Amino acid sequence: MTRRPVILGGDPAFPEGLPLARPAIQDVPSIARALESVLASGMLTNGPVVRRLEEAAAAYLGVRDVVAVSSCTAGLMLVLQAVNAQGRVVVPSFTFSATAHAIRWAGGQPDWADIDSETLTLDPASAAAGAAGADAIMAVHLYGTPCAVESLQSQADAARIPLVYDAAHALGSRRRQRAIGGFGTAEVFSLSPTKVVVAGEGGLVATNDDGLAETVRIGRDYGNPGDYDCPFPGLNARMSELHATIGLASFRGLDARVSRRTELVERFRSTVRGLPGCTFPAVDPGDVSTFKDMTVLIDGGAFGLGAAALGVALRREGIDSRRYYHPPVHRQRAYTREPPRRPLPVTEDAAARVLCLPLWSHMRDEQLDRLAEAVMILHAHAEPVARALRDASGDGASPWP
Repeated sequence: MTRRPVILGGDPAFPEGLPLARPAIQDVPSIARALESVLASGMLTNGPVVRRLEEAAAAYLGVRDVVAVSSCTAGLMLVLQAVNAQGRVVVPSFTFSATAHAIRWAGGQPDWADIDSETLTLDPASAAAGAAGADAIMAVHLYGTPCAVESLQSQADAARIPLVYDAAHALGSRRRQRAIGGFGTAEVFSLSPTKVVVAGEGGLVATNDDGLAETVRIGRDYGNPGDYDCPFPGLNARMSELHATIGLASFRGLDARVSRRTELVERFRSTVRGLPGCTFPAVDPGDVSTFKDMTVLIDGGAFGLGAAALGVALRREGIDSRRYYHPPVHRQRAYTREPPRRPLPVTEDAAARVLCLPLWSHMRDEQLDRLAEAVMILHAHAEPVARALRDASGDGASPWP
């Protein structure tokens, strides 16, 4: 590795740029013809293509009901409304803000719980500490990593409350050979452009509770059961036929894309193995993650650069990155009036060290290798890179932890 980092006068690793994510859209001409057919039909929302998408998803997931909605967030809101979660909802703070937003919009209050130090998913023991008297538990299959579903279900059963999963990242994940989608009271997926299955925008509510599915179906159409006599206030959360067309096409080849992402993550980890201060969230043996994000945890003392500084240095190399999830939701301005009732040490530690690197299903080995090399080069030159970043800040002090 003779190349020098850009900030020290070297050439960029990716002069063409390396974005964080790129959706896998295959057979565009076929999708275009299907979209033309939808436009010609005059049925543009919540029609036969939406039904076909719901049926295909239910078959893939092995569940009785799938309800297509306009977004994962809307699906979570409707599920929480359906289970009457208007009090405390036990939820991790180490997640995307929409997880908590859905709780608030449904009338509930987030009760922050800590995460497991290995998988970064909801810690069942922490969830149990808040479950008594709560209205629900909401867990998150973070980065596509399956939660400890058996333990979480035991905690929910003991407290006699629903267990809802924010499965935004996890369409294609498996827990011990069983598809994520059939656990808990309901699981809600995202089909937004950064996911492994994309529809442009959209979400899927998966459940084996027929009554809940029907409530969500009514709720996505303003709460109108068909006679305009609404039994409860709903949303305009219908999925368009255009989005469903793209989503249905995107289902093709899902397992192959998940397998390819696993190969890429394993290749990256193998390449940088032994790099001081660089570790990874774990996936339990026998489980399958979609690896919606390729996440690293950076110990600044050992690596020589903190996660934020590494992200800045990578940007100079043409490499995009994100700090999913820093700050954790409980420290975001919208939620500072709802401080945690219990300490969240693992959440705070993970948020301080997290950095998500580029990954997409059709990334080439050569791109992955250049990415790994860029990380290793920045470690090898960490001390002068850190000085250069401090100098670039203008006051001689690094603004990054």
